[in-house]
Amino acid sequence: MPAPDEMTKTGLIPPDKPLRIVGDVHGDSRAFAAAAATEHFVIQLGDLVDDGPDTPGALRIMFRLLDEKRGLFLLGNHDYKLARALRGDRMRGEPTARTLAQLPEDLRERTLAEILAAPVWLHAGALFFVHGAFHPGMLEQPPGPFPAGRPNPLWARALYGQTTGRVTGAGKPERILRWVDDIPAGMTVYVGHDQRSLDGRPYIRHGRQGGTAMFMDTGAGKGGHLSWVDLPPPAAG
Repeated sequence: MPAPDEMTKTGLIPPDKPLRIVGDVHGDSRAFAAAAATEHFVIQLGDLVDDGPDTPGALRIMFRLLDEKRGLFLLGNHDYKLARALRGDRMRGEPTARTLAQLPEDLRERTLAEILAAPVWLHAGALFFVHGAFHPGMLEQPPGPFPAGRPNPLWARALYGQTTGRVTGAGKPERILRWVDDIPAGMTVYVGHDQRSLDGRPYIRHGRQGGTAMFMDTGAGKGGHLSWVDLPPPAAG
């Protein structure tokens, strides 16, 4: 395991503050306000936008956390799609169209700038944070800048999870969880994206190498609720 001074290579996660890990918000600003009411440093796992009733409100809460240096958000696939739409790419999909209609002019410039700057994955010692799914290559290289065209394979894994190339009966890519077996022993990966929970609590899955994945999406903005977990400071791990 890396030494504490190597834990936060990006400098984005304070090593001496407790953390609050928040799942997919999807425009549920009321729930996100409750999650953000903490002295912990907030790490939101992406998909701030779309689906729920108040994406502008969720963005304002996140921007306040950023301004106060009390939190950050990772890039989720819905955030990625919204940024592409805001920069002028031709996009399809009803959730993005609804979000664009909701988004006031005074929020658009900052929303685009913050999404373009959002980290795609973060590694802090035995903790790893990414929206969709982990890949060992993420431990070896930084994500690089927001792509002008199609995302590279590591970006695609981070945003969309691990897929088979097939489509489900609901018309969505078929996702699998083989990637959990690639998590190194002793590491916990916190992800959103997949609503795997059957009991309303974050779903925990252990891999063959001894690593663990915690799936934090419990349906906020989509008929479920927002979940979060509190962790001690990374340097104490």
